[in-house]
Amino acid sequence: MTDTPLHWRSARALVEGIRSREISAEEVMRAHLARIEELNPQVHAIVSMIPESAALAAACAADAAVARGDDVGVLHGLPTAVKDLLDVEGLPTTHGSAVYADAAPATADAMVVGRMRRNGAIIIGKTNTPEGGLGTLTFSAIHEVCRNPWDLSRHAGGSSGGAAAALAAGMLPIADGSDSGGSLRYPASFCNVVGMRPTPGRVASGRLGNGWTAHGVLGPMARSSDDVALMLAGMAGADPMAPMSIAESASRFADVIADGPTGVRVGWNPDAAGVPISADVAAVLREARAALVAAGYEVVDLDLDAALADAEQAWETIEMFNFYASYRGEAEAHAERLRPDLLRNIRQGERVTASELADALAIRTNVYRRTERLFDDVDVIVTPATPVVAPPATDEWVRKVGEVECDRYFRWQMLANRITVTAHPVVVTPAGFSGGLPVGMQVVGRNRGEFDLLSHTAGFERALGLTARHPLI
Repeated sequence: MTDTPLHWRSARALVEGIRSREISAEEVMRAHLARIEELNPQVHAIVSMIPESAALAAACAADAAVARGDDVGVLHGLPTAVKDLLDVEGLPTTHGSAVYADAAPATADAMVVGRMRRNGAIIIGKTNTPEGGLGTLTFSAIHEVCRNPWDLSRHAGGSSGGAAAALAAGMLPIADGSDSGGSLRYPASFCNVVGMRPTPGRVASGRLGNGWTAHGVLGPMARSSDDVALMLAGMAGADPMAPMSIAESASRFADVIADGPTGVRVGWNPDAAGVPISADVAAVLREARAALVAAGYEVVDLDLDAALADAEQAWETIEMFNFYASYRGEAEAHAERLRPDLLRNIRQGERVTASELADALAIRTNVYRRTERLFDDVDVIVTPATPVVAPPATDEWVRKVGEVECDRYFRWQMLANRITVTAHPVVVTPAGFSGGLPVGMQVVGRNRGEFDLLSHTAGFERALGLTARHPLI
């Protein structure tokens, strides 16, 4: 480990080194700032930063706290950047939108940002996102396309594309994402990193408007499940201002360790109930399955058709309604400045009827219950994470998978969208490579079962040996 560059060390190793004073938070900060300076002009993962002097001062303050013997948090001394949909005091929140291109710096932190700071993270900037978090590719009218560190001609994914690309390139050891239709899962898959969509309420959200939704959630990202668990320990927890937040201590997630294959029963589904999958991704998933079986896991075929029945239409109704609820003001005042897809979503959401929304919410409840019953027979459910490898950076969305046409940007997201409707926690973790490009798998766990789920995916990562691979950028 002492020979490993600081920017490639795990978040856990960095925190332990800072606490033991083997390394300093200042050294860690300088290493990551240098990496950002070197690579961000090519990758475009980070869109704004605090002054270098402020970042180094915060790191020195973290070292002083250790020297005094202060009780420090689980993320103490780790540099990170926040997805540019959330407020960070002193930095603008652009939402990737021309409407907010000239936004003034925020005067306060978003709820989860404040929690991360209290647990020791040092916020140094904002990560790239498409307008309004729309879609699973990161491009916008005001920021450069976020490129994939494994191949700069390819997308990094989205909408948490900046977070995934920064992790894959060694610019950050931990990052946050958000997810209603794969926004942290698709980029994790494309970049050979790990992302978790937690149980709704696990990470308290200070969202405006509807604070009760189970649809969009905030979650942790890192280069391994061990580090995702550490990040979850530093961002999860109850808050009285978040009505859905789960009243359980998050500190236990810092104790997640990889379990072994003994007693772990894996339910395997090749396509999340019939989503089109490219031949190269399907081949990688078959190889991953064989490797898990060789490692001693019991892997059984699992039919998801009944569990996910009608999930796709329910997702679309809820998603479009939420776009209307969140962005109707922008549509009224600045329709001409919005991305056409975003405006189309808002208008579609405006037309959702009471009966359509009632039906979608009822379907979501049934999908949740049917999915939860599957865990009577298996410990986790595995599907592919994406239907294709990372597409060219010039694409706005993947328009065809195999022989199936995708007429709108979200049609190729259905691997993620269907799982969103279950409201179960899910981790995307590396499954392999195709033509040098990463391929991930979704691993779904029991409701509120993040601890066991992360233990299982950490075990998968140990068996497959892919998380230590880094791009040559």
